[in-house]
Amino acid sequence: MEIQLVLTVIFVVVSATVAADYVRPLPRKALQFPWDLKPASYPQQVHISLAGDKHMRVTWITDDDSSPSIVEYGTIPGRYDNLAEGESNSYSYLLYSSGKIHHTVIGPLEDNTVYFYRCGGEGPEFQLKTPPAQLPITFAVAGDLGQTGWTKSTLDHIGQCKYDVHLLPGDLSYADYIQHRWDTFGKLVEPLASTRPWMVTQGNHEKESIPLIKDGFESYNARWKMPFEESGSSSNLYYSFEVAGAHFIMLGSYADYDKYSDQYRWLKMDLSKVDRKRTPWLIVLFHVPWYNSNKAHQGEGSDMMEVMEPLLYAANVDLVLAGHVHAYERSKRVHNGRSDPCGAVHITIGDGGNREGLASRYINPQPEWSAFREASFGHGELKIVNSTHAFWSWHRNDDDEPVKSDDIWITSLVNSGCVEQKRHELRNLHMIP
Repeated sequence: MEIQLVLTVIFVVVSATVAADYVRPLPRKALQFPWDLKPASYPQQVHISLAGDKHMRVTWITDDDSSPSIVEYGTIPGRYDNLAEGESNSYSYLLYSSGKIHHTVIGPLEDNTVYFYRCGGEGPEFQLKTPPAQLPITFAVAGDLGQTGWTKSTLDHIGQCKYDVHLLPGDLSYADYIQHRWDTFGKLVEPLASTRPWMVTQGNHEKESIPLIKDGFESYNARWKMPFEESGSSSNLYYSFEVAGAHFIMLGSYADYDKYSDQYRWLKMDLSKVDRKRTPWLIVLFHVPWYNSNKAHQGEGSDMMEVMEPLLYAANVDLVLAGHVHAYERSKRVHNGRSDPCGAVHITIGDGGNREGLASRYINPQPEWSAFREASFGHGELKIVNSTHAFWSWHRNDDDEPVKSDDIWITSLVNSGCVEQKRHELRNLHMIP
């Protein structure tokens, strides 16, 4: 037991040392925030997320344990006609103790409307915009963010585009056991994350487990609560949500996913409830890509793909977004390792700006299913125009935001012959216990 404890301490120290080795850190000035000079009761690290139909979850942190978990909000600046009270939690991690983490759900809210809100009964006024109820709708997509100069460039580019929801397929802060980096990350993304909902799933850098001392994902779960309960999931690591005409499924690459797991059973249940007449688009996010021609992280998603790809294929998933590999790649419609007109388009977008740098080595020749690949930092934009067509574009940080480095029109499978072709297959999968 004593040997195990010593090894654990060494493991944490080494991990912290490695994590401190930023490739391109933010300048010191970029990590100084007005909140550092404010009273302990002032809200900080404010971010929002969707929380069921016409509701939004507001999350923030205070250093004052007595600060109330209330949000005042309304459609006129400085005038708050509504008030909601939520819950709070905190956690300790070795010598670190978090502030009071508040989660308050507000609503029902009008669609496509700007609201002004205040957290905890004091502090600055924030504003958010709710997504539209109907198509069109636009999503910003960036994974593997971290806290570097590249990250700031990615966020600056995203801030210039007009979007309704931010999608993040894992690896947020790159805190890697150094807990105050969760705080600096929350402050870094607050200008964007407090104005549009951020829908995230976990990556390997969120795990932060310590043998015999800490289970995984404690910090992530405490700080970034997603609508898992609202979608019938038992874990914050996998959930679903609907917005406008799209059903999104956020899976956990680091939660159990075998056929006897809770995640697999939940996925089957969630897919069985999808109504393609109401949500003609079906989109899935997870961290570790299944289709990857980069030499980095080769084969890491194979086991999950073997178990879950048959479900996604039978359900006619249109698009899969992943991260993990620090580069960009877009596939053709693909299934079982080959191009398939009834398969999903897979996009790896783990190029948000992490400290580990880019993954620039690819397997050659380029696989037949791979349509475009490049090792550059950037972000993606997905505009779902109507029930049949969506426009995907990828934007390098090295270019001006309006410049599209890769783009494609995607046609939903809902109006193809694929749905009818696989109807029997889908029914059989749902019937198997």
